[in-house]
Amino acid sequence: MRNLDFSSWQSLLVTLIGLAVITLIGVGLRLVMMIEVQRRRERMNRQINERLRTLISAYKTLGGSFTGDLAVDPRHRRDLRRSAVESEAGAAEAPQDGAGGSDRARRIRDAVEAVLSDIILLGTDEQVRLAARAASELIAGRPVHTHELVVSLRDFIRDALDLDPLPPDLTIPMQGPARSTSSGGRGKGEPGKEASQRGGGASGAGMGMGMGMGGGMGLGAGDGADDPLGSDHHHT
Repeated sequence: MRNLDFSSWQSLLVTLIGLAVITLIGVGLRLVMMIEVQRRRERMNRQINERLRTLISAYKTLGGSFTGDLAVDPRHRRDLRRSAVESEAGAAEAPQDGAGGSDRARRIRDAVEAVLSDIILLGTDEQVRLAARAASELIAGRPVHTHELVVSLRDFIRDALDLDPLPPDLTIPMQGPARSTSSGGRGKGEPGKEASQRGGGASGAGMGMGMGMGGGMGLGAGDGADDPLGSDHHHT
């Protein structure tokens, strides 16, 4: 304020211009800082949302079942065939009986392996340790239970979404991998549908032929009845 000169209009104009320039510089710096903070916040929000989306999907895959066999079968189809061939009882029927079950087990194992990879990438320290241990057990060929990892994912997701923690007196059954459904039912239904369409086409063709023959015979009989001289012409 001591350097401000209001003695003449020229000095007053220079003072106002200087104040305007300083104000513009300050506002510009503040806008740049605000834009940078906003970009950083948006980037963090995208990262958090992507991480939560991936971990929620992993929770659904690893903890989608409460009943049945909740362990992940690490065996591959070649292992099942080898064990079936080596077994003496039912050596010929075992590969056929295990084909459908091994296919479902294979889909579950593949889904669990992909989810474990995602958790190792985006999970917390505890979740990464549990996922790495589960992957090691799969490699070793031992059945894997994912309930402990599911509990860790559930607690982390509820805390990230600001949800209330589960009551301590609540007992939740053990959770296992979600059982994937095969698309074999649709393939089995299509041949029946095609057969019905073929049958419908054949019946329609039969009805058309019947109507055509019946219509032709009816027309011929009607012409003879409407001609009163038809019999006379034949006699003459």
